[in-house]
Amino acid sequence: MAIRHVEPYTDEWLQQPACYVRRVVGRLGAEVTDWWEGPCDPRDATIRLADGSALVWDEESGWRLGRFVSGGRDRHTELSGVRYLGGGLLPRPERVPAALADARAGVGASSAWRPCYRSHRNCRDGFDVALDFYAGLIDA
Repeated sequence: MAIRHVEPYTDEWLQQPACYVRRVVGRLGAEVTDWWEGPCDPRDATIRLADGSALVWDEESGWRLGRFVSGGRDRHTELSGVRYLGGGLLPRPERVPAALADARAGVGASSAWRPCYRSHRNCRDGFDVALDFYAGLIDA
C-alpha cells in the first residue's frame, strides 16, 4: 500500500480532520447538539455538548473541554475553564467518551496544561497520513 500525502492548504487537506471528528461525534451520540469545522492554522473542529460545554480538537494539542464562550465556522472557538483530555493528538474515537468523563471529573490523563504534540506549520510531518486513515474508514 502506497503512502499518500495530501497537499497542504488544498480543499482536501482543509477538510481532512472532519472524517476523524465525525467518528468522535458518532461515539458521543445524543450528547452532541452541533459540531463544525473551524478555520485553519491550526485546523480545528468544535463539538457543542448538551450541557453547554464544548469539545475542541486542533492539530497541535488534540482535544480540550471547556464552557463554550464563542466561536463558529469562520473563527476559532473560545472556551473558559479549559481542560485537555490527554491521550495524544488523535486518540481513537471510541476512547474519547471515557477521556471526556475523566476531564469532567478532573482525573486521569486530563490536564489544565496545554500539550503541544506538533506545530501546524509542519505540514509535511506525516500527520496527514494519520488523518487520511479516518477518511478511508468513512469512505469504506
